[in-house]
Amino acid sequence: MSNSSGFAGLRRVGPGARSLVRHARKSHPLTFVGVLALTVAVSAAALAGPSVVPAAILIIPLMLGGLLLRFRSLVVLTLISMVLGSYVVSERAIGLPRTGFVVILGVAAWIVLTGAKVRSRLGVQGTRGESMLIELRDILTAQGELPRLPAGWRAEVAIRSAGGASFSGDFVVSTLRDDELLEVALVDVSGKGIDAGTRALLLSGAFGGLLGVLPVEEFLPAANHYLRRQDWDDDFATVVHVAVNLRSGDFEVRTAGHPPAIQFDAWSGRWATRDSDGPLLGLVETPEFTLNAGQLKLGDALFLYSDGMVETPRRDIGRGTDRLAGHAERLVAHGFKGAADELVTEIGGPGDDSAIVVIHRQTNPSELVDPAECAPPRTLSSALRRRRLAMLRQSRPV
Repeated sequence: MSNSSGFAGLRRVGPGARSLVRHARKSHPLTFVGVLALTVAVSAAALAGPSVVPAAILIIPLMLGGLLLRFRSLVVLTLISMVLGSYVVSERAIGLPRTGFVVILGVAAWIVLTGAKVRSRLGVQGTRGESMLIELRDILTAQGELPRLPAGWRAEVAIRSAGGASFSGDFVVSTLRDDELLEVALVDVSGKGIDAGTRALLLSGAFGGLLGVLPVEEFLPAANHYLRRQDWDDDFATVVHVAVNLRSGDFEVRTAGHPPAIQFDAWSGRWATRDSDGPLLGLVETPEFTLNAGQLKLGDALFLYSDGMVETPRRDIGRGTDRLAGHAERLVAHGFKGAADELVTEIGGPGDDSAIVVIHRQTNPSELVDPAECAPPRTLSSALRRRRLAMLRQSRPV
């Protein structure tokens, strides 16, 4: 009985403690008073029981203040901690280390103040600056997700940053107009990893706003105009932009200094590059981007990729593209399911950002049927045969 009442008491204390923490984060004076009270409490504990509570415990409230307090309040807390720490060690028995502790506490205070000074330049306190970066990273990741496509189509994207960083100079923006026209733009910002991540965050929001609003042929000129307005020194971006009609399979590819898209022809089993000339974004005032049009028939696939997938210091883009097509050839039998992740893992350059987008027009009826919605086997087999015959008639060349 007593155990159950004790657990009930703990359950009541938990929400109250969480509410107090939330209120403390919103009220800076309350946070400062709380951390200061903790400093005084641990100092008193270190004085009362020097054999049980070490004087080094004073570093804990100092580090906590570095995470929660503003710079000026942290300076006050640091001075008080140094005074209390000096008093605590002065009362210790002769023979115990004193000077070394004061030096260590001073070094810890300097490290905490240095980090807080950098965060104060952002106008945020504690870990909120890191939280903002995490949110920005999540926004970039969410914008790279492809829209849900109608039955008969599959699209996948995979991005890997150089060195395993959270931010990448490669990003993807996409939109689906009226459930019929799919637009995808794969962008490669100059630089690698975190160095290019800040520019990628800026451009992803801008390009995501342009995509789907402007006519297809005006997207790259508008993106180039926006990039030139930033007045970046030698920084630029490359883009491959594709628009696919999901009813007919017709597509248009335009590139701006980017490696060409490659198309897999399911009927011939061949791979073909979709070249379209265009200058790097941000270098020319009024660039011209040529169009390369084609059609995705049943079973065909279109691959968009960054130079990190095909180019290395020892291998040019042409040979890298052949290598990419060779690896993708092994995935034809699986309908290119999971192809993006597998290709980035296997052939993505370890020293460069790597990204790939796979757009596949499915032809296998089993890929179009959700197993959870399948009918009993006898009824399903006849339906699949009829669907297979209909697809073969539609995709048979004229």
